[in-house]
Amino acid sequence: MTRCADPYRVAAGVAVLALIGPPLAQRASAAELELASHRAIYDLKLADARGRRQLTSAQGRIVYDFSGSACEGYALQFRQVTELDNGEGRVVVSDLRSATWEEGAAKNYRFNFQNYLSERLVDSVDGRAVRGPQAIGVSLVQPSNKHFDLDAAVVFPTEHIRRIVTAARAGQTVLELPVYDGSETGEKLYNTLTVIGQPIAADARKPDDAAAGQKVLEGMQRWPVTVSYFDHSKQGGEQTPVYSIRFELYENGVSRALLLDYGDFAISGTMSSLEMRETPACK
Repeated sequence: MTRCADPYRVAAGVAVLALIGPPLAQRASAAELELASHRAIYDLKLADARGRRQLTSAQGRIVYDFSGSACEGYALQFRQVTELDNGEGRVVVSDLRSATWEEGAAKNYRFNFQNYLSERLVDSVDGRAVRGPQAIGVSLVQPSNKHFDLDAAVVFPTEHIRRIVTAARAGQTVLELPVYDGSETGEKLYNTLTVIGQPIAADARKPDDAAAGQKVLEGMQRWPVTVSYFDHSKQGGEQTPVYSIRFELYENGVSRALLLDYGDFAISGTMSSLEMRETPACK
C-alpha cells in the first residue's frame, strides 16, 4: 500500500532478488509526483492461515496519517495493533508504531519505530539517513549508536510509492527496487518486487469502503498492486518473500483493499475511515 508494508513484519523468510536501478527519467518524473495528505483507518481480520503457525483468529486496526508536500517533505504517523489468537489459550497483541519524515527530493529521511508485544517493548529504533552523491549514510541513535552506508540506488518508502505510481502511469507492470525504511534493528535492507496490474476503470469495481463517495477519488485511476519484500542479506536459495502486501493504489497515493501476507497467515484490511486533507501548494 503505501508504506504500511515496509516497517510492520511479524514473520520471517528467506529470499533474494537481483537489483536493477530505475532509469533517470523515471526518477525525475517520480520526484514531480505529488501525494495526497490523508488519514485512513483500516480494520483488520484474519484472511487465511496455513503452515505450522495455525491461527484461529486475528483482528486489529491500522491508523495511517500521511501529510506534507514535495517542498515541505512527507510525514507519516503510523500505528498497527493486531491481536493474534492460536486457539490454545495464547493471545499475542502486536503494537507497532512509527513516525517518519522524508524530504520531497528523497535526500533526507528520519525515522522512529517502537514494537510492543503484549505491552512489552521489544524493539526501538531511532535514526536518520542522508543521501550523498555516492552513497546513503545512515546514523542510528537507537538501539545503539551506529553509522553505516547503503548503496545510492536504495530508495526510501515515500519515494518507493511515487516510483510505483509513476511506473503504473507509464504502463510498466514490474518494478524492482532496494528499499530502506529503518525498521526492525535499523539495519535491515529489503529488495522489493512490485507487480502492477491493469488499471481499474473508474466506473468499474466501485469501492465498497470509506473510499466510496470521496469526491477527490471519483474518476481517479487506480491499479491492483502487489509488493513483495525479500531479505537483501540472504543470498542464494529459493526466492521466498519475507512479507508481501496486496492493495489497490490510487494515483494520489491513497490505497484500499489491503491484504498483508506474512507467509504462515494473511490479514485483510478494510478501509473503515478516510479523511482527505488539503495538500499545501509548493511556493
